[in-house]
Parts: sequence; structure tokens; C-alpha cells
Amino acid sequence: MCNLWIARVSVEEQEEDSQTSQIDDLLKEKLEKAFHKQTSKVRLHDIAKIACEHTAIDLAYAASHLPPNVRPVLYENLPNRDDKIKFLINTDSDTRLSLFRQLDDVELRKIFDTMPIDEAVWVVEDMPERRFRRVMELIDSKKAGRIRELSQHDRKSAGRLMTSEFFTFTMDMTIGEVTTYIRDNPRIDFTKGIFISNDAGELQGFVPARNMMINPSPTPLRQVMRPVLHKVTAEATREEVIDLVERYRLSSLPVVNIDNELIGVIAQEDIVEAMEDLADETIARMAGTNEKFTSHDPILRRFLTRAPWLLVTLMAGLVSVGVMSSFQKHEGGILTFALFFVPLITGMSGNIGLQCSTVLVRIMAMGGLSLGSRKAVIVKELMSGLFTGAIFGVLCGFVVYLLDLVSGSALGGVAPIVVSVIVGLGLIGACFASTCLGVFAPLFFSRIGVDPAIAAGPIVTAFNDFLSMTIYFLIAWGVSYIFF
Repeated sequence: MCNLWIARVSVEEQEEDSQTSQIDDLLKEKLEKAFHKQTSKVRLHDIAKIACEHTAIDLAYAASHLPPNVRPVLYENLPNRDDKIKFLINTDSDTRLSLFRQLDDVELRKIFDTMPIDEAVWVVEDMPERRFRRVMELIDSKKAGRIRELSQHDRKSAGRLMTSEFFTFTMDMTIGEVTTYIRDNPRIDFTKGIFISNDAGELQGFVPARNMMINPSPTPLRQVMRPVLHKVTAEATREEVIDLVERYRLSSLPVVNIDNELIGVIAQEDIVEAMEDLADETIARMAGTNEKFTSHDPILRRFLTRAPWLLVTLMAGLVSVGVMSSFQKHEGGILTFALFFVPLITGMSGNIGLQCSTVLVRIMAMGGLSLGSRKAVIVKELMSGLFTGAIFGVLCGFVVYLLDLVSGSALGGVAPIVVSVIVGLGLIGACFASTCLGVFAPLFFSRIGVDPAIAAGPIVTAFNDFLSMTIYFLIAWGVSYIFF
């Protein structure tokens, strides 16, 4: 579902990205000028002025452009604690690490006492374990227990996405009583929904915000509540959560335990962030790099994030060289012209295989590959690859025949018809082999628990070059053996 959502909003995001990028560039220029002042008095004055003129969220993104040792200066000049909390939540991990080194335990206690629990769980991930335990001992014990409980869930599970701060009431309470309670607890987000439970604590339903406004205060909640049709457990994966919210257009998703007791709520903004994280990881794997890589990382770190993936490509390339050299012992017309068409064979077959794998990965990401439809999808993709390879193989063979005929059989004195047959059949075989790899590689990776998006990355691309070239040489050798 993530890929579908990204495609739907991509046009709107282009305009937003243009506006936000202009803000980032402006802030970057201002901050660089401020931190290059010679006098510390002028510098602090400029920083305080910048902090007042811009939102904490924009400053949080701009902080990544500053040297790590001066980022705490920007944080300290924010006007109030709420802005400091927004800054901590929205900035990157490196900035948080720099701040944790500078802030004392008392300041961190004040921050975590005010910060929402679900946001605090994400922030403490960048805090050293010993510092985390020390700060948890200082804050409210009930809140510290909730933070520890949420931190134990897997990072990509519903338990990590949910918040433990929500409104839940019994069915006998009235709208007036609920309104008063909500008014007395402004720190809890009302937009996450109002959930109803029975006396045993089991989730029974929810009340839409509209029903709270159009019905009189004495109305009991049981008369205006609606059943909960979709819910998950804390162990549900991030992908399951995204599929449910995307398919049924949910504004929030309740999380329950095995006793059907409500333990958390996943808000829509958390779903959006999960979609963005999933998209980042998918694109990174398709590109063959680490999803945590950022444009601000030094060159050495960039190399280390890319090298493991490219090492496999290097090894596959060396194997391909070995395949090519192994055919040198065969005499005849094959070596006269076969090597000239290797780029054409690997390029065409690689693109066809990549198209198949990308289409299949997209279908899997959108939840369209069920057990019942899997066989039909596989057969259709295989037939599409074979048909495409056959069309282009025949076309390429015909073009090669004409060119070779016009040139007077300049390619080693081999008859034009032989050249065209070898190239045409070689391209068909290589394309079909690449199609098989492009179709079955995502299924294989999904079966062993690896993101199928890696099937469109450099690893499979390298294996595709090796496989298609091997098929091409085998066909060329077989045809050459018949004619010579």
C-alpha cells in the first residue's frame, strides 16, 4: 500500500517540497552566517533572533547542516520548552546525540515529563542505555513504566507505533461526563478517538467526534457508539497496519491484547510516518545502500554503506569474466562476433527482468498477491517476459541480418543468417531467463523473510547479467556447433 500512497500524493508533495526546501536553504544560510561571527555576543543575539523568527520544526531540520558541537546552542536559544520538545522530536539522530551530551539530567527530566509518551519512545532510542536508566529514575514512575513498556516492542511493530495515551470510557457514561473529562485532560490528543469498553475492560466500540457534537449531553455513550471493525495486536507488523489503514481509510487504529483490552491507539500521523519509513527502506534496498544513509554523511561513511552491496556485484562480474574466458577454447565463428553483442544481450534482458521484478514487488507491496492469485500472477509475468523477449529477439535478429548482409558479412566471414539466428535466439533465451529471475527472486526473498525490494537492487542485477550472458553463450555455442 505504501507505493500506492506515494504515487497518489507525489504531485502534491512536489510543491510542498519546493516550499520547504526554500525554507531549509534560507535557514541554512542564516545559521551559517550567525555561527561565523567573530564576537560571541553578536552570535548569540543572532541565534536567538533566528530561533524566534522560525518554527522549531524548521530549525530541527536545519540543525543537521550545523557542526555537531554548535547544535546545542540553537536548542538552548529556543523560546520555550514546547519548542524544545518539538525540536527534539523532529531533528535527526546525530543532533539528538549532540544534545544528550550537553544537557544535564535535570533538563532531560523536565523535557520527558512534558513530552508525549509515544514520542519519548522514539527519542530515547538515541540515548545511551546508562543515561536512559538514569533519566527514567528521575521522571514520574508511571510514565517511565509506559516508556519502558513501549520500548520493548519491535521497532517495526504496531506496539511501537501506538500511543498509550487515549480516551476510553464505559458505555453507561454520558456525553456530558465525557466532555468534562476531556476538558480536564488537555494533554491527551482528542483526535485519536473515543473508545468504549465494558466493565471487564474489553473493547466494545468507539464514538466518532461528530456524534459527540450533535447529540445532547445526557445521551449515554451506548446509544451513539459504533462497533470496532478493525483492530490489531501489539505484535502486528508495520505492513499489516499500513494495509488496514490504507484499505479502510481509518483515522485511527486500536491496539488490543489477547483479552481484547485496549492497550494503545495508532493515529493517522503515525501511519504516515510509517509509510515514509517503509518507502525510504524500500528505495534504499532497490538502490543497494543502507536506508539510514543521509546526504550529510561523510564520504567514508557513504563508501561503507554502499561497499557491501557493490562487493557482490564485483564478484558476479568476475564470474561473468570467467564464463566469457571459458568459451575461448571453442574454435569456429562464435568468438568472431558473439562478444560484440554481449552489451545488447545483458542490457535488454536486464531491463526486462527488472520490469518483471518491479511489477511483482509493487503487487506484493499493495497486498495483491494472495495465495489464490499467486499462480495466475506468476504465469502471466512469465508469459509476458517470454512474449516480450520473443518479439525483440526476432526484431533484433532481423536487424542484425540486414546489417550483416549490407556490410558483406564483415563479422568473421560468418553467414548473415547464422549471426541473426544466434543473436535472436540468444536474446530470447536471455530475456526468458531474466524474467524467471525477476519473478522468482522477490518470492524467494519474501519466503526467507527478506524485503523483496532487494530483488530490484544491484545483487539480482549482477546475477541477471551472469545468467543472461551464460544462456547467450550456450545458445551461441550450440548454434555454432551445428553450423560449423
